[in-house]
Amino acid sequence: MTFPLRAGLAAALSLVAAPALAHAVLAVTQANPNQTYRGVVQIGHGCDGRATKSVTVTIPEGVIAAKPMPKAGWALATAKGAYARPYPSYHGTVTEGVKTITWTGALPDDQYDEFVFQARLTDAVAPGGTVYFPVRQECDGAVADWREVPAAGQSSRDLTSPAPGVRIVAAAAAAPVAAAAVTAPAASATVRAGDLAITAPWIRATPGGAKVAGGYLEITNTGKEPDRLLAASIPLAARGEVHQMSMDKGVAKMAPVEGGLVIKPGETVALKPGGYHLMFLDLKGPAKAGDTLDGTLTFERAGTVPVRFAVGAIGASAPEAGGGHHHH
Repeated sequence: MTFPLRAGLAAALSLVAAPALAHAVLAVTQANPNQTYRGVVQIGHGCDGRATKSVTVTIPEGVIAAKPMPKAGWALATAKGAYARPYPSYHGTVTEGVKTITWTGALPDDQYDEFVFQARLTDAVAPGGTVYFPVRQECDGAVADWREVPAAGQSSRDLTSPAPGVRIVAAAAAAPVAAAAVTAPAASATVRAGDLAITAPWIRATPGGAKVAGGYLEITNTGKEPDRLLAASIPLAARGEVHQMSMDKGVAKMAPVEGGLVIKPGETVALKPGGYHLMFLDLKGPAKAGDTLDGTLTFERAGTVPVRFAVGAIGASAPEAGGGHHHH
């Protein structure tokens, strides 16, 4: 299959990847490799005045574990296939997965809607390139197939039917998608990104040989629109995810938060031991108590925000670098 990733196109490709009259665009147009991506396909109108009957998204090579979000009133179908090569996953190595997602229903030409899916961007999607998600829009007696990919030196604006694209950036160099003022991070300080205030980010220290570490913080949304925490990163970890711990008949269970953690307007969400938290996976070395680690948090609206994590003691339930109380 054609690999729809073109490294080195970042300078040639604007974040607004499609012309003003395009039917299909992506709401989130910037992401990091080795992170979960929440794709929101926006359908602005039908095909030459005709109502939209189905929307199909093709998942490109290098993107795995795709899961669609159901829509009320729309039928949902997926087609699976083999990947071009095996990819590591926190569930083990995967060799196949969802390749296409189709929603079937009715969307009048004069109405707007969004079609949402979640997937993981692997290390095959390198910073400096763009990943393209072809979208096929079927209408009453007409089809709009948005799958053209720019050639080297070409812009999506030059194409008739451009595929929606996601620009891949290195975590350390990521900038907010929105024009949000971000204060310089300091360990345990409050970082502001647009309407969000991020307070006291910290990580539990880990023993040598550990492969995972927990991260914690508080996020306050002072705006009028909800936002979602999608992912996190630190240099020590291959990837960072938002997880939730819960108790089921006395047994502690932990799982990723599908679609990201929502921070509602006026709400403060605490990520802390025993509940919602960040999980940093595939550590390259130990997190040492008393150190600080520069990292990022990726939000749906605020974009990618730089933060500095203080490293607390092993087993600590508070961010004091030297120890603190232990979690019971």
